[in-house]
Amino acid sequence: MPKHTIVLIPGDGIGPEVSSAARRVIEAAGLEVEWVVVPAGADAIERHGYDNVLPDVTLDAIRQHKIALKGPVTTPVGKGFKSVNVQLRQKLGLYAAVRPVRSLAGIKTRYEGVDMVIVRENTEGLYTGIENEITPGVVTSLKVATEKACTRIAQYAFHYAMQRHRRKVTVFHKANIMKLTDGMFLNCSRRVHEEQYPEVAYDEVIIDAGCMKLVQDPTKMDVLLMENLYGDLVSDLCAGLVGGLGVVPGSNIGADSAVFEAVHGSAPDIAGKGLANPLALIMSGVMMLNHIGETAIAEKIKTSYNRVLADGKPNTLTRDLGGTASTSDFAEAVIAKL
Repeated sequence: MPKHTIVLIPGDGIGPEVSSAARRVIEAAGLEVEWVVVPAGADAIERHGYDNVLPDVTLDAIRQHKIALKGPVTTPVGKGFKSVNVQLRQKLGLYAAVRPVRSLAGIKTRYEGVDMVIVRENTEGLYTGIENEITPGVVTSLKVATEKACTRIAQYAFHYAMQRHRRKVTVFHKANIMKLTDGMFLNCSRRVHEEQYPEVAYDEVIIDAGCMKLVQDPTKMDVLLMENLYGDLVSDLCAGLVGGLGVVPGSNIGADSAVFEAVHGSAPDIAGKGLANPLALIMSGVMMLNHIGETAIAEKIKTSYNRVLADGKPNTLTRDLGGTASTSDFAEAVIAKL
């Protein structure tokens, strides 16, 4: 019998290609696994005939097996169905989005030595999607904050910092303007620091000034804690400091289950062409392996893709990294290093 059962959501666009590559790498590294493949996104409707983009079969599988690896899915802009990612997080209570961002050997950017983690509250804020047209030409959007969720994400961030031997937790906020919602987030973070984790260094930065500090010298940042919208924006900004969304992983953690995902989009313009970089999903798979206790396999894969990147051979790097390799070629290069 396989040691682990893991839900796999291939996604749409380039999702099936990068998901297949990540799956092959994980299996080649020695994980004893049974994959439960379920749909989400446009794929759920177009190929499987479900009447919504997040069918019950997918939610039920994650609830049953507690762990999932997810490829990118398409979210329409300004119309169409509600984001699959937002629905997943809200319906499964995946309250913590965790995105490590670090410099990688062989990927040259204007910064060196970047090593930070963005911890984002994943269920509240403006992403609750509560919007109303109160009169023609006037719409409102409701930002939701609860003491329970603000406290929970602060506890997660400080606990994460302690476990991973990180230096400091910095809260990005706009409490000078949004005194109630961001004020609550700030007060909960202070209380968790003072009452539960006084040994962890703590700092607070207004988000606009924080973004300036990030692009001035990101090496001074460590664990960044923030509410939902800020975390979404800042995590992508930070990805740009180390090479883009194709080289950073992501996870969504709840009390009962966890979903690990590439944070980039579904790139329908290159879907099916073998051009997509699977590294972000492979890296997310490494986070998943660490989460389920398969740390040796996780380290083996991490060492392997680090070596591929450091070697810098064009025939093993995908186009976005300056090479000529296909999605499959990159996966094979990682497997060869195992």
